[in-house]
Amino acid sequence: MLIRHSADILPSDITPRSIYLNRRQFMLGSAGLLLPATALAALPARKSPFSTTETANSREEISSYNNYYEFGTGKDEPALYAGRLKTRPWNIVVDGEVEKPRSFGIEELLKYPQEERIYRLRCVEGWSMVIPWIGFPLASLLSQVRPTSKAKYVAFETALRPGEMPGVARRVLDWPYREGLRIDEAMHPLTILALGLYGDVLPKQNGAPIRLVVPWKYGFKSIKAISRIRLLEKQPATSWNMAAPNEYGFYSNVNPAVDHPRWSQASERRIGEFLKRKTLPFNGYGAQVAQLYRGMDLVKNF
Repeated sequence: MLIRHSADILPSDITPRSIYLNRRQFMLGSAGLLLPATALAALPARKSPFSTTETANSREEISSYNNYYEFGTGKDEPALYAGRLKTRPWNIVVDGEVEKPRSFGIEELLKYPQEERIYRLRCVEGWSMVIPWIGFPLASLLSQVRPTSKAKYVAFETALRPGEMPGVARRVLDWPYREGLRIDEAMHPLTILALGLYGDVLPKQNGAPIRLVVPWKYGFKSIKAISRIRLLEKQPATSWNMAAPNEYGFYSNVNPAVDHPRWSQASERRIGEFLKRKTLPFNGYGAQVAQLYRGMDLVKNF
């Protein structure tokens, strides 16, 4: 008899995807939390040459199957509970090793030239999506504060609002959620700050009002609901690396040759598909980013 631990079983291994989504559509529709497109503000954007030609997942798939532990560890819980988060007013403090530290209001950032970038998203649990993000290069924001020569890393923090984020009461992680990049990763043109998807502002369960998207790394690197960005000389602590350093490295580049200790990363299941596909090195963005890691041991620096 084959016995599998619950941590090794994916929801898509148990329930056909169509049934899973229909169940959640009923739940979300009943609660009035899965907003239709007409309830969101339009966010115009030009098409980006960085986009993949792959077909994007549906809006319903993208907004109903999420990892967002501030609102619960279940994939359906963010859509059920993220409606509590107040996203206006919203400010992002950018400071640290910069010449001009300042705070950016979300309304100002919405005025930045926006691009629609259809990016793959690969999660460490073995599932993936293709998402039409709307946003702008993180480099555009960082250039406004003028990083100093000491700025080697960029650290990010999610807002911490226990009254609006029921999941933080579980202490699954050391809150607030924290992530980080090397400065060259942060300034790479593929790295964006996303404010929307599918032509509208971000749903709250997808990281509203603003989130990071780093398409060649596992999804947990793309931090949501950002409230602070700091430029640092030393490598910052990151939430999952602190919680389980043997499972989640600082770099977390998508690498099919480096298994998670509890499962293989060699294949993935695209949400909406039955069969698995091979995982691509750097999530398929190797031609653009592999040079960032020339000479590095990507098994040791996972």
